[in-house]
Amino acid sequence: MAYYHSTQLKKPFNEAVTQVTENLKKQGFGIITSIDMKATLKEKLNVEFSDYKILGACNPQFAHRALGIEPQIGVMLPCNVVVRQKEDNLVEVLAVNPMETMDKSLSLELKEVAKEVSNRLRKAVDELSGEKPTTIEKEQSAVR
Repeated sequence: MAYYHSTQLKKPFNEAVTQVTENLKKQGFGIITSIDMKATLKEKLNVEFSDYKILGACNPQFAHRALGIEPQIGVMLPCNVVVRQKEDNLVEVLAVNPMETMDKSLSLELKEVAKEVSNRLRKAVDELSGEKPTTIEKEQSAVR
């Protein structure tokens, strides 16, 4: 499994950012940070870079639940979603897969939260290109 979910879109960059934001909202995520890497790299290094935004997506219910289980999990929040301009008028959208990036350090209870977050992020990304969303299977062991 990859450490991110991704898709490519053939549409203008700003339109893709808007659509990504809307899809994330449908899955219960809000954007709490937005980093414009193109502008930042131009300002700090005076280099040209393609359109590239890092959106910090947060689902408050899952964040609260995860922080209640393990307060240190905040180092992994928010969930990053990247929208980047590629060649040939393609825009790539990538969302972190918390099951891969945090898997080694998670308790069973926290894994259940990470699975649900990952499934929702995957659904938001997959629906951008009209793909049928896939889900990460739930583990057989019940969390008590």
